[in-house]
Amino acid sequence: MTKLALNNVRPYGEDVTSILIDVEDGVIDSIGDNPFDDADETIDCGGNVLLPGLVDMHVHLREPGREDTETIATGSDAAAKGGFTAVFTMANTNPVIDQPFLAEAVWEKGQTYGKCDVYPVGSITKGLEGKTLTEIGLMARSGVRMFSDDGKCVNDPQLMRRAIEYAKAHDVILAQHAEDHRMTEGAVAHEGEQAARLGLRGWPRVAEESIVARDAIMTRDYGGRYHLCHASTEGTVELLRFAKAQGINVTAEVTPHHLLLTDEMLSTYDGLFRVNPPLREKRDAEALKQALLDGTVDVIATDHAPHGSEDKCVEFEHAKPGMLGLETSMAIVHRVFVESGLADWRFVAKVMSERPAEILRLEDQGRPIAVGEPANLTLIDPQDTWTAKGKDMASKASNTPYEGIEFNARVVGTWLRGTQTYSAKKA
Repeated sequence: MTKLALNNVRPYGEDVTSILIDVEDGVIDSIGDNPFDDADETIDCGGNVLLPGLVDMHVHLREPGREDTETIATGSDAAAKGGFTAVFTMANTNPVIDQPFLAEAVWEKGQTYGKCDVYPVGSITKGLEGKTLTEIGLMARSGVRMFSDDGKCVNDPQLMRRAIEYAKAHDVILAQHAEDHRMTEGAVAHEGEQAARLGLRGWPRVAEESIVARDAIMTRDYGGRYHLCHASTEGTVELLRFAKAQGINVTAEVTPHHLLLTDEMLSTYDGLFRVNPPLREKRDAEALKQALLDGTVDVIATDHAPHGSEDKCVEFEHAKPGMLGLETSMAIVHRVFVESGLADWRFVAKVMSERPAEILRLEDQGRPIAVGEPANLTLIDPQDTWTAKGKDMASKASNTPYEGIEFNARVVGTWLRGTQTYSAKKA
């Protein structure tokens, strides 16, 4: 097959058209009002919404080391089902991705499986120990675009300064997990009324905000490109707004769960709701929504974090932090922004595809739906009601905090360079 026609489709949720894909070259061949009936294969897309393939700056695929909870293959399946054509998998594996050959192995496995481009994130410090920098230059030359100790913060300011300087020299991104660990020892829930009522040790906003402020000033003085992982507080939004007003090269992400869920969910003590950073209060969620809308926060990233039931079906304080995110993110963004009328599908494309690809300098992802552009695409049915269930996830794990929640939009098709990597029954 060389030509695939997607007929009766709405790019960016706008006018109905037809798109012809050159599958062999992996690019969009033609766009027109008339169906391409002479194509080798034709799919009637039912007037559904077509967006550029989604790009996730922040996932955990657990390989190597915890293949019992996720692998590059199962994570790629989950990504494709969620509409993603590129993901960046964090370095906190076992062994830690702190050497070029480990990063190269992750990339090769993803390419061999072929469902999604899986980019490795290198660690900032060796073994995530926060003591010695990794060989950032060598890893950058092997293709690593972003470095992070995610799961842990680079707390040592002198070490972080050196990391910023090295990253600038090699033109790579540092992605910081902002958490002053001295302030969060033993903490499991947002420090507020809910944690006090439930008898859970509180995690203060300042543990995040103090690191954001410090790192923004360092980036101002020493340059480079700094990215903030999973922003979660109202104060962080104000700090980002200040930093961008000063011209500091700072970008930031927010997770779907920090937009939709709050610490009110913790009343059941269900370990599925334990996450790092913790679910905050409603005013934090509202501030993060507005920050996305005005560009203070740049992108949505899932922080997809699979865990086995033995790590979640325990007392809340002993549950490992993390939630599945790849397969539910589009439905959540639809609910929070599109269904509510806050934004349109162009906005969704920007924060879930175009802007992350721009930040990461991916030349073939997050591109416009236009002739000659790569055919990395996702098809969304905005009127397909479905119920989230862990057992139905393509991920190897099932720890979704949205169990039993009904959503009104579903990804029904994904194409990576013209090859379909996911198809729902309705696609």
